[in-house]
Amino acid sequence: MAASEHIVGRGIGNKLILLSVILVAVIWMLPIAWTLLLSFKPNSELMISTASAFHPPYTLKNYTDIFQSSGVFRWLWNSAVVSIGVTAGILILSSLAGYGFARAEFKGRDIIFVLVLLGLAVPEQAVIIARHQIFSDLKMHNTYPAIILPGLSSAFGVFLMTQYFKAIPKDIDEAAMLDNASRFKIFWKVLLPLTVPAQATLGIFSFLGAWNDYLWPLISATKPEMFTITVGMASTQTNFAQSEGLGFLMAQAIFAGLPVFIVYLFFQKYIVRAVAGAAIN
Repeated sequence: MAASEHIVGRGIGNKLILLSVILVAVIWMLPIAWTLLLSFKPNSELMISTASAFHPPYTLKNYTDIFQSSGVFRWLWNSAVVSIGVTAGILILSSLAGYGFARAEFKGRDIIFVLVLLGLAVPEQAVIIARHQIFSDLKMHNTYPAIILPGLSSAFGVFLMTQYFKAIPKDIDEAAMLDNASRFKIFWKVLLPLTVPAQATLGIFSFLGAWNDYLWPLISATKPEMFTITVGMASTQTNFAQSEGLGFLMAQAIFAGLPVFIVYLFFQKYIVRAVAGAAIN
């Protein structure tokens, strides 16, 4: 009897949890649905009232205007270059640093590793002025390297790759050394392929972080042709009601979010594993 009541109670509890998750998901999706709805409305009607979004007429003109006159493609290209550059740099540097901290023996290794982890506690805003001054003195603003280079320092990436390399048995290294493999060959040919799950997880979060970054591209890119998608979208919001319209702005937002959606669609299993803490065995 008690066992049956326990099973029934657990079933009710699971249903309540499921309903709560569905409710939170619906609430989370409402802004996206609202943006999508507005993007199909004529701007002339939205200027009168946004309540018109709930009834016809609807139009695709806002999306066709993107292909005709908007600078969003240039901004998308800039964001793609920056995001791919940052992601590739983080993966390369974090993998090399993680291998060094996990496998190499050198003086002060633990102290240096702690100093790297302290980078997690330093907010970007605390160093933004010094960073701006450095790139200004080097006359590098409004260039891809200026936007990409600051994003390559990833304390989280170093920590993740270090922990993953530590989880790989050292017997594999010893077996490779018996075959006269060099340190670099062991890293490149033997250990690195085993870290693909960690690299995929780190790559996804690095790409999304770089794609959504706003503060540093806003400071470094002052010319419209060097705007990333986040900065470019923000620049259109100051006068959209007088010029292009709210519907066009929403269409830009939906269009700009498609690459992120595609990345999530193809790599969602790695994101779930990362959130669940299963990326490190």
